[in-house]
Amino acid sequence: MDQQLYRKLVSRQVAPVIGTPVRVVLLLLSWLYGAIVRVRNGLYSRRWLSVHSVDVPVLCVGNLTTGGTGKTPLVVWLARLFDRKDLRVAVLTRGYKARQGTLSDEPAELASACPGAAVIVNADRVAGADEAVRNHGAQVLLMDDGFQHRRLARNLDIVAIDATLPFGYGRLLPAGLLREPLRGLQRAHAVVITRSDQVAEEQLDRIETRILQIQPELPIARAIHAPVGARCLDGSEIALEQLKGRNVFAFCGLGNPNAFLRTIEGCGCVLAGSQAFNDHHDYTSRCLADIYDKSWSCGADLVLTTTKDWSKIVPLIPAEPPLPTAFLAVELRFGGGDKPLTTLIEQAVAGTIRNL
Repeated sequence: MDQQLYRKLVSRQVAPVIGTPVRVVLLLLSWLYGAIVRVRNGLYSRRWLSVHSVDVPVLCVGNLTTGGTGKTPLVVWLARLFDRKDLRVAVLTRGYKARQGTLSDEPAELASACPGAAVIVNADRVAGADEAVRNHGAQVLLMDDGFQHRRLARNLDIVAIDATLPFGYGRLLPAGLLREPLRGLQRAHAVVITRSDQVAEEQLDRIETRILQIQPELPIARAIHAPVGARCLDGSEIALEQLKGRNVFAFCGLGNPNAFLRTIEGCGCVLAGSQAFNDHHDYTSRCLADIYDKSWSCGADLVLTTTKDWSKIVPLIPAEPPLPTAFLAVELRFGGGDKPLTTLIEQAVAGTIRNL
C-alpha cells in the first residue's frame, strides 16, 4: 500500500464508508501483532530467550514507532561525540533493502557523515557486533534502530520520539505506527524528542507528561534537526543565507516527509512543489526525469532532497542536470537540556550501567 494512503487511513483522514471497514481489519491484525510482541518481550524479560553480550559498551538508538523519527542524526551525533574522545566506533545497522556488497540509503548516509566509524551492515546484530570488535577493533558499538532487537545486550537505550508524530496514532501496527506498546519505554534509559522546534511548547509538555507517566524518572532531552546548508553534486555548498527566497522543488523517500518539507520552509525557501515517495524508495532514471519535469513545470530553480535519498540518486543525476540539484544537510542540536543524557552516555562507556 502507498505510504501516504496508509497514513491517511490510520489517521482517519479517509471517508468512513471506505476507511472504517479497512481500519477494522487493521485493528484485528494489530491485536494479533500486539499479542506476539507481548509474548516475545516477556520471554526476553524473563531470560527465557537468550541475550548475548560483547566485551565493549553497546549504545542503542531506537524508537517506538515505525519510520521517520530522526534516529540517524542522533546516531551521527553519538559517533562524532566518541570520535572526539578518540574512541574507535562501529555502527551496527540491519541495512534495510541492502544488496550484497553495497550500502543502502541509511548505512550510506552514516558512512558519509561518520568517516571515522565502521558501518557494519548485518541483520544479525550479534554477528555484526562480533565482527565490529574482532575485525575493526571497535571500542564502542552504536546499534542503529535496535530498541526492539533485544538479542544483543546493551549498556544504554536511547529512544527517539518525533515531536510531530510522537505516539503513532496510539495504536500498534498495522492499525497505527507503534512497533510495541508505549510501556516499552520502561526499558529505556533516556528519550530524545526530535524536531522539537516544529511543534508548540504546549505539545512538547504533553509529550513529556505522557512519557513520564510511563517511567517517572526517565531523562528527556529536546533536539532539533538544524539545517546547515545544501550540498551539490560537484561538492560545492549553498549557504543557508543563499537558500532564502529560492524556488525549491523538494522530494524525499522518508517515513515522515512533512517534517522535511517544514524544515525547507524554515530555511526561508519558497516551496514551489514537492513529491513524497514511500520510505526507502528505489529511484530510477525515469523517476528522476519525472522529478525534473515537475520542477520545471512549477518554476523551481533548485531541486532539493535529503541526505538519505542523495546516496541513491547520485548515480542517476546527468552530468549536466536540467536544474541545480542538492541535498539539505542537517545536524542534531540540543536545546541546552542534554546534560543528563551526556552523563548517562559517559556512564555507559565507563561500564557503570548494568546490561539489560
